[in-house]
Amino acid sequence: MTKIEQYVIDKVRSERIKQNFSQMDIAHHLNVSSGFISSIESTKGSAKYNLNHINKLSSLFNCSPKDFLPLNYLKDGE
Repeated sequence: MTKIEQYVIDKVRSERIKQNFSQMDIAHHLNVSSGFISSIESTKGSAKYNLNHINKLSSLFNCSPKDFLPLNYLKDGE
């Protein structure tokens, strides 16, 4: 998992909790299974959000897709 992928996952999870959405709510909005969302949020999972997911989530959370991205470059470790 790259740093930017983890950053996006953390931002989405934080916003999901802040707005009292369950993983099932997110899954329904993205038309995916709740297991997929669980896999994304799990440190052991390999699933990730893609740009289409981010775009749809911005609609649900009433924000811009860029709100899920870092302001600056994130360098991955060696």
